[in-house]
Amino acid sequence: MASVAHSFMKLFRGSSAGTGQGSTPAQRTQRLTRRSSGLAELAKTLALEEILCVLDLGPTSPANIRYLTERGHKIYSEDLLVASTDPSLTRDEQGTAVLDSKKFLADNLVYSAAQFDVVLCWNLADYLDETLVKPVVGRLWSLLKPGGVLLAFFHTREAGPDAPCYRYHIVGADTLEMQHLEARREMRKGPTGVMHTAITDGFRLQRVFNNRHIENLFRDFASIKFFLARDNVREVLVVR
Repeated sequence: MASVAHSFMKLFRGSSAGTGQGSTPAQRTQRLTRRSSGLAELAKTLALEEILCVLDLGPTSPANIRYLTERGHKIYSEDLLVASTDPSLTRDEQGTAVLDSKKFLADNLVYSAAQFDVVLCWNLADYLDETLVKPVVGRLWSLLKPGGVLLAFFHTREAGPDAPCYRYHIVGADTLEMQHLEARREMRKGPTGVMHTAITDGFRLQRVFNNRHIENLFRDFASIKFFLARDNVREVLVVR
């Protein structure tokens, strides 16, 4: 990967509605709404007349498809969290079960280099198995065009270890609906046509990144900008 041309960090205090701590049965069946300063910044790019290619990392979202296609953009969706639960990815390394990151990247994020202008990463890094985080970020770097933008969310320690995993749906230039991800079974076809079964009983917060960790994770990107929300989430915009 190329070295960073330049880097800078800015802290903004955004506003948000809803909560990032715990989840009640009612919250699991209805969507919460939050404001997003990071999305508001990204919306300026999405509002341009230029046709952009967007990669949305999560379950298919009709809201996101509608929002982006109405503005003339092309959208691709890929659910990497569910893909990471595929039992065929697990291998033993000196008696310890680990996920095979090479096999994971052979089956997922298979696109042309520099194909995308925007990647909606959401909270993927917080819930993805640690073995996969850096390889996935490296692949996303290669998939973004120079000057392309990635939006990611990171929990703070105040969110707590039981912070629920949400799917984010764009409903406005600075507004998201948050849908609690429930357990499900999904059949997925790999690039060779083989079907795999991915089973999940919900996703748990795997780690908490501080600012230094986040900067290190995106060290090969050109710039990084932080937005601080009030629901114990850091929003980050990074530029390739």
